[in-house]
Formats: sequence, structure tokens, C-alpha cells
Amino acid sequence: MEIIVGGIIENQGKILMVQEGKEKCYGKWSIPAGHLETNETIMEGALREIKEETGCDVELTGIATVANKVLEDNVVVFIIFVAKLLNETIKIDSKEILNVKWFEINEILNNMDSELRDISIAKQPIKNMLENKIGTLDIINVI
Repeated sequence: MEIIVGGIIENQGKILMVQEGKEKCYGKWSIPAGHLETNETIMEGALREIKEETGCDVELTGIATVANKVLEDNVVVFIIFVAKLLNETIKIDSKEILNVKWFEINEILNNMDSELRDISIAKQPIKNMLENKIGTLDIINVI
């Protein structure tokens, strides 16, 4: 099983997306996210992944989606937060990320399907945010 954590960063009607540099998804755009590491909470992991992939500092403000994908030999759980931009310092590791760019929300939802790494994982959290279907962070328990 894999756990993927990340966040939607919205600012003035735009969403910050990352362009993947990994071979299996080279050139595809996605929400900044990645694997949860050992000894890390889901919130710590999301903040770390966002910082690693974009260089930006954010504050997590809610939960946009919890989803899972059942694969032939694995299960992947996605926890995508809504994040408030605190400091926009775009800085990328070119081994993993090719580019970081702000996209209009409508462009992502209506025109980018062929360019997205995973359509449902990119679009559903944004739709939830727009429809105010956001879970509060106080439902997260660290035990």
C-alpha cells in the first residue's frame, strides 16, 4: 500500500501545478504531492511534499479529498489538502519536477485532461474546493 499526500494551492482563481519529471509520468501536470514517509504525519508529509516540489511555504486549511485507487498489485490512498499560500518562492528539483506553473481553474477542469497525470486526482479535489466540500483539519487524529 502507498499513501500519497499533497495539496491544492489556490491563489486568485489559479491553482499551482507541477510538471512531472519522473519517467513513468514525464511531462504530465499534477497537484504537488508525493509519498508519505516513515515517522511522518499526513499533515507533515503534505507540507514537506509541497515544499519539495514547489519551493513554496503553505498552511494546510482543510481536506479536499481522501481517495483510493485499487491497482492489480497495490492500493494507493490519496489525501489531498487545501493549502493557503504563505510564501511563493518557486524552486524545483529538476530531477523530479520539470516546471511549476499557475493555471486558471477552468483551464484545469475543462481543457487539460490529456496533460494531467491522473484526471480524477487532479480535478476532484479542485471541484470539492469550489463546491465548499472541504473537511476540517480537526477531524485528523494523530495517535
